[in-house]
Amino acid sequence: MRDEHIISLIENTSLASLSENDLSVIRAHAKECASCFRAFEAAQVSLLLLKEQAAVQAASGFEPPPFFHTRVMAALRERQAVNDSWAFGRLWRAAGALASSMVATVATLAFLTFVIPDTQVATISQASTNANGYSAEEVILDQAQSEEVSEGQLLTTIYGGDEEAR
Repeated sequence: MRDEHIISLIENTSLASLSENDLSVIRAHAKECASCFRAFEAAQVSLLLLKEQAAVQAASGFEPPPFFHTRVMAALRERQAVNDSWAFGRLWRAAGALASSMVATVATLAFLTFVIPDTQVATISQASTNANGYSAEEVILDQAQSEEVSEGQLLTTIYGGDEEAR
């Protein structure tokens, strides 16, 4: 123990909770080390002051100031009211970015679903009618057609013509 100082032991442990063996080791080291001796004396003085102050307060019947309980409880109620009223605000701060991105995604998907396909179908249908002279709807749904439609015409109408050019 001669190479190690006892200051950390004194700072981390109360003198009242030390065993008699630990106290004897501390006293032996304090006789040889001046800085540890001063720290040990300061710890003893602090312990005595705390014991004396506790005894004085116990003897005098220490009472808190008037309305102490009322003021503490009012402060607690006020803090709870502030915390409860901002519960939605805290929730929005935590999940606001996620909710905003979800709304933007739904709006984008709705736009792509309802606006874009209508224009593409009209464009494709018009191009198919112009290229072949008849549309897919005419080939599939027209029962009054006099000539029989071949599978080649049907596939050309549906999938587009000129497969050999590709």
